[in-house]
Amino acid sequence: MTRTAVAICPGRGTYNKPELGYLHRHHAHRMDLFQSFDAIRAEAGQEAVTALDGAARFTVSKYSKGDVASPLIYAASLADAQALAKDIEVVAVTGNSMGWYIALAAAGALSAENGFRVVNTMGTLMQDHLIGGQLVYPFVGDDWANDVARKAELLADVARINAIEGHDLALSIDLGGMLVLAGNEKGLEAFEASQPAVQDRFPMRLANHAAFHTSLQAPVAAEGRARLGAELFGQPKHPLIDGRGKIWWPGATDTKALWGYTLGHQVTQPYDFTRAIQTAAHEFAPDLFIVTGPGATLGGAVAQSLVLADWHGMGDKAAFHAKQDGKPFLIAMGREDQRALATG
Repeated sequence: MTRTAVAICPGRGTYNKPELGYLHRHHAHRMDLFQSFDAIRAEAGQEAVTALDGAARFTVSKYSKGDVASPLIYAASLADAQALAKDIEVVAVTGNSMGWYIALAAAGALSAENGFRVVNTMGTLMQDHLIGGQLVYPFVGDDWANDVARKAELLADVARINAIEGHDLALSIDLGGMLVLAGNEKGLEAFEASQPAVQDRFPMRLANHAAFHTSLQAPVAAEGRARLGAELFGQPKHPLIDGRGKIWWPGATDTKALWGYTLGHQVTQPYDFTRAIQTAAHEFAPDLFIVTGPGATLGGAVAQSLVLADWHGMGDKAAFHAKQDGKPFLIAMGREDQRALATG
């Protein structure tokens, strides 16, 4: 019996110390694919992906950089997306932030090598420019119950700070029960000063992250369009759900518009991952939501996005766990206890 699934590709921050060696552990038989990525890196005088993954030690200072993290995450996520069990039918593909580039390849709108070129180019440009930064802050409590008023309050504070001379701050990603905010140092510091610390972790700065999905990235977007032509993009083989919740359908996609969105709006405007997941749930009603590796942190944002939509009557964290514990429908391939549920 076929199981339907939405494949979800993660973004930056998912290849950490526990993930070192992910390609060699899970995809040793795919070294031909990874070596084709190494060749693209070699052309740019960059360290091979296989060497980065096979290194003896992990350092945050090195592995959180865009020109290192992005290609590793792409290779791991795409290989995972291609390793799903034969009884799983992918009905749609989406991703978070940089995961959109991976989703394009997983859905067939970009070849594996061209997807790598897009990710490696954009990751390197982001790192070279490193304009602004990002932080994460929740608007839901420990129970994940929707708090519309608190979200509105936080976004009003962001707008207040952004209006101050010399301060840049904007919503970067709607990420389940979290807001990812991006801006310049003054803007980020003002938010940190204005909001209480919660859950012993937030507000949490993200190492080596630029002000993704804001107007500050306009120079990066322009350079990306200059380096990456629209001819790289083709028709997707699976429906693609972007960071606005828009669906790009196989056989009906304007590939020039897809290129324009990917290297335009997607880089400089807020990314609504929550809406992408809710669109996937409502439009495709899959049996499974499969988050490809590396890492498993995106699973929480997927779960929260479904709770915020009251999907199948799940209105809080307890309701999610009651459903998930009975028969797992959210599978993170980066978790050893769940991986076999997706790979068979």
